[in-house]
Order: sequence, then C-alpha cells, then structure tokens
Amino acid sequence: MASEAHSITASPASKQIIQHQGVRYTTVQEGLAYILVPEASSEEKEKSKDGQGVQQVFYNPIQQFNRDLTVLTIKAYGRERIERKEVASQSKWERIAERKRKKRKEVHHSDEPSERPAKSPKLSANTAAATSGGATNRTTDGTTGAPSGVEIREGDQLTEQSINIAVDDKAGAAKVESEISDKNQPKFTILDALSASGLRALRYAQEIPFVTSVTSNDLLKAAADAISLNVKHNGLESKIKVSHDDALAHMYTLISQELRRRDSNGRPTGRSQKYDVVDLDPYGTAAPFLDAAVQAVRDDGGLLCVTCTDSGVWASNGYPEKCYSLYGGVPVKGWFSHEVGLRLILHAIETSAAKYGLAMEPLLSLSIDFYSRVFVRIKKSPAAVKFQGGKNMVVYSCDSGCGAWTTQLLMRNKAVPNKNGSGIFYKHSFAQAPTAGRPCEHCGSTMHMAGPMYAGRIHSPPFVQQVLDELSEASTEVYGTTGRIRGMLQTALEENMPSPEELQAAEKQAELMESADRATEKALATASREEELAAVDPYPFYFHPGQLSGILRCATPPEASLKGALIGLGYRVTRSHCKPGSIKTDAPWSVIWHVMKEWIRQKAPIKEENVKVGSTGHRLLGLAKKAEDAKAAEQNEAMAVDAPDAAESGKPEVVFDETLARESDKRRLVRYQMNPRENWGPMNRAKGS
Repeated sequence: MASEAHSITASPASKQIIQHQGVRYTTVQEGLAYILVPEASSEEKEKSKDGQGVQQVFYNPIQQFNRDLTVLTIKAYGRERIERKEVASQSKWERIAERKRKKRKEVHHSDEPSERPAKSPKLSANTAAATSGGATNRTTDGTTGAPSGVEIREGDQLTEQSINIAVDDKAGAAKVESEISDKNQPKFTILDALSASGLRALRYAQEIPFVTSVTSNDLLKAAADAISLNVKHNGLESKIKVSHDDALAHMYTLISQELRRRDSNGRPTGRSQKYDVVDLDPYGTAAPFLDAAVQAVRDDGGLLCVTCTDSGVWASNGYPEKCYSLYGGVPVKGWFSHEVGLRLILHAIETSAAKYGLAMEPLLSLSIDFYSRVFVRIKKSPAAVKFQGGKNMVVYSCDSGCGAWTTQLLMRNKAVPNKNGSGIFYKHSFAQAPTAGRPCEHCGSTMHMAGPMYAGRIHSPPFVQQVLDELSEASTEVYGTTGRIRGMLQTALEENMPSPEELQAAEKQAELMESADRATEKALATASREEELAAVDPYPFYFHPGQLSGILRCATPPEASLKGALIGLGYRVTRSHCKPGSIKTDAPWSVIWHVMKEWIRQKAPIKEENVKVGSTGHRLLGLAKKAEDAKAAEQNEAMAVDAPDAAESGKPEVVFDETLARESDKRRLVRYQMNPRENWGPMNRAKGS
C-alpha cells in the first residue's frame, strides 16, 4: 500500500512514507539521494502562501538545476585533481625509495668496500622489487600505493619516517598491502557549509565516486537533526559528518588549527585538513562567508562554489550602497546588469583571497534565473596576486541615454623585454584615465560610473568543455536538468572571443613550440602562464536589439538580420548566457549605432514626429541637424539633406544578410530557462529553530 509507513532503516524509495519517532515523512528523490519531508499539519497548510508552505528546513525543487550542475562540475574538477594527487604520490614514493636505496648502498660500501654488497636477507621479494625498480603499486581502486613492505601510519600524506622496509614474511607483506589499499587512497573532502536539508551533501556522497568525506553543516538545530535523519535513511553515516555550528565558526576553527601547525617561519608542519571543495549556498548573499571560505579551501587549487540569490542588490540599481558594502563595487543601471553582477561577485572573492596571497581563477560563472552561481579555483600565489589591479575595472555607462559603455582598468599589466632580450616580464603600473568624457560620445547623455569589478574572463573554456564531457556520460534519470545544463554551458563556451592580439600570440607560440627544445618549451610555458594572468576580457557585456529599437522608436530588427549585418562588416557575434536575445560582439558602439540607423533607412522607416525632440533617439538620428539643414535649404532654395533616408557618408555599406548568422550547430539546445511552474522562485526562508 502506498500509505503504509516504513521505518527509517528501510531501503529508500521515491514517495515512500516513513514513520520515525511519531512523525510521518514523505521521501523525495533527487539524483541518487533521498530526503525526508515532514507532512504538513492542517494548520500549516492554511498558513501557506502561494502554495509554498511553511518549511522547517529549506528545500527548493527549482534549484535542482543548481545541484545537478554542481555535482557534474565537482566531478569534472575532481577527476583532474585526483589524477594530480596520484601522480604526486607516485613521484614522492619514487624519490623516497631512491633515497633508501642509495642509503643502503652507502652503508654496504662502508662495511665491505672491496666487494659488491649482497642483498639483505631480511628483505622479502616484494620489498626488493619495490625498492629496486618500480617503486609504487596500484591499489584495487586504481590509486597509487606505497612500495610493498611499507608500514602505513594514520593519514593520507605519508612521510619518509613512516616507511619501515622490514617485512620479512608474505603474511606481513599482504597485511601491509591491505593497509596501503585502505589508507593511501587520495583524500577528497567537501564542505557543504550551509546545508539546510543536507540534499547537496547526500548527492555529493552518492554520486561522486572519489569523495572520501563530506561535512554537512547548518546553524539551525532543526536542520542538523533533519540532515542526520536523511544521512541515516540513505545509509551514509560513514561518509557524511553532520555539524551543527555557525558556518563562519566552523571554517575559522579549521583555519586556526591550520595556523597553529605552522613553524616559526610560517611553514606548515602537519597535514592540511582544509577542504578540497567548499560550497556556499546561502539564502541571500554569500559575501559574509567569503573571507573564511577562501582560507578553508585548500590553497593548492581548491574549488570554491558560491551562490548569491540577492540579485536585487548586484543586478539592479535600487541599492548601490548595499551592493558596495557587500561586494566592494557599485552595480550598473542597464540591460547588461547581470553580467556586471557576476563580475562584482568575482571581484569580492578575489579581493577576499588576495590579502592572504591567494589567487582566484574563475572556472565557470553563471547568472541563472534569480541567482548567480560561480566556481573558482583558489591557489597560493603571491606572484599571481600582483596582476589583480590590472584585472579589475570600472565601467562608464550611458544608463540614462543610449546604453553604451566604456571600461577603465584600475592598473596596467605591461609586458616588457628583460635585460638580455631572451624573454619578457610584467610591470604593474598606473593606468591612464579617463577613457570616457562626462557626456556620452554617441548621444550626449551623462555617463555614470559602476564598479570596481572583475575584468578578466568569467569562464575557463577548457574547464567548461570538461564539464560538457562529464555531462555526455551523465544519466538523464539521475540528472533531470541535463538538457538545460548542456544549453547553458554551450552558450557560456561560445561567449569566449579572443582579441586579434591573443590569436596572433597563440599562433606564434604554436609555431615556436614545434621546433623548441626542452628549455625553450619551459620558457614558453612560463610566458604563456603570465599572459593568462595578465589577460582581460576584451569584449565584456552584451546588448539587446529591442533595447536599441526602443531608443530609436523603430521596429526591432530580427536577431539574425542584425547579426548578419555585423558579420558582414567583419565583426564577430555571439550571445550571452545571461539573457535570451542578447548579442555580444567585438564591434564598437559607433558601428552598432551605424547599423541601427541603416536598419531604419533600409528596412524600417520611422515617423519623425514620433521621436520626441531632445530625446536620446532624436540626437542619435541627427534629427535636430536635419531640421536645421532643411531650414537653411529653404532659405537658400537648395535641396535639403535627408539624413535618415540617405546612407551616412563615409560609413561602410550595411547588408542585412540573415544567412551569415545561420548557426552550424543544428542541435536544438535549451539555452534559457522556461517558467517551470506557477509561483516559482527563491521561495520563503525556512522557519526552523
């Protein structure tokens, strides 16, 4: 029977009824995880608003896209990280075994200088093989183990002192190899700092095969109790640690323990207990948690995942003072505000990390529905932090006029030749300013300033491709939002438009690498890394044809027509994942407005009386000048110049060729969200205690 209640230890199933300590729960499945949702009382149902209900522990099914995406992203990131750990472990064991071998040779030579030292009878065959040639073994799960005959102590980072090559029997060797298999698996730990129902932690433990431990933390006692119940119901007590604590207190406690392990020179003396992944998914802003999070994640390339649902702050112009206090920058008033919001959040993460000598690398940054989701890599690199000033900018925006913008870098990272001319190094200097005057050069309206904000690329194309590769192997039954994930990631991948200088540098480097020796390859790789550190996004932000048409009071050109016109003029066009109908291009605003004027002249004539005198559109179309010319022509009895009806002199010819904008990718991708249900959104905050 569907209504029959089961115990908490029953095998989980979707829509299952669980009875535990006098409370009835309904089991909700997402991915491979199951959570228990208490049945609402009749009084709670009456108090519910917009069908959302009163939740003791927060759970929003609309956020499945966020959770599916995060699991796949951590999988893509983690596979590469585990591989690096295994390579490092193998290299370490080889070095230790080589040192042991040399030490034994030296001892034998000192005892018997005239004879070749014999093999010690105490070494077993397995041990001899480990110390002579192949210094490592592979465990049953494919991870790199220590040499056979090595005693393993507690922890994943084994030291030379923990090696005891004195196993003289097969049983002892087998026991040691078993310990290696269990204890030398690379650790991969995740902190779900604001866990609520624990659904994220459950999915990480169930769906990411190389995860060794997940800490699920929440401030509310009701949430911690619910997490413990869900962990028990899923049978994951050995993998998930439940923590009832303030997220900041939990992370700063870990940080203080790490600091106490340092010696007088500031070097760590013990194994790091920091997390490989820290996930921040708060109700509202993540800004208060950033300082602790960048220190709690591993500083050798750890992954920080951040959600901010306060889009009314970072993607609107209603609360600039609040945005500045949280993210250290001012938002923009404009149609491209969601990308500005992403860059403000990245700026906040970067500045939080930089004071500790930590560099931030954005891997994937998405504006999704009512929130943002960013994935960044954190790495200890004081040298990389020096590039930060030249990778942040302010934006001059014509928000009250035509919507055009101009960017202004805070500093300049300039490549200069070194003394012997064999390479380059970067100087970090002041930037020239301003890049825009007070009135807009296109329409004459007043420009306003936004920022500072992150000026680099907000995605790493190779990493986005890794996530897409991971997605291709994902089950649609487990990941119910694969269609939309594929569409959004493909759109994010297409946003990347290298500058002509970057394309030329890449071609030149490829040519040099073909004929380079090892030393030259190393020098080129170093130069390439520095170029990446100095690189900024040359074409940030986007516009919408409907926005421009509204300013000019004309019919909106089809997206394909406008794109085809820009492509025909030699420019590149793509779209932004932030907004449907958006256009990103490397064409300057002067060309964009020229194309729009030609659209009016060729395809969509307007009634001039519908354009208000003195308005932005009136100035852009030059109607005031046309009226003056007409008046002068009447006085001189000459033919008037009809600006909107004649092609602008000295400007290139514009052809609205839709065929140029046809996409080669014939897949029907779901690039943007459709309203999944009535009253969807961030939902109400949980009311648990």
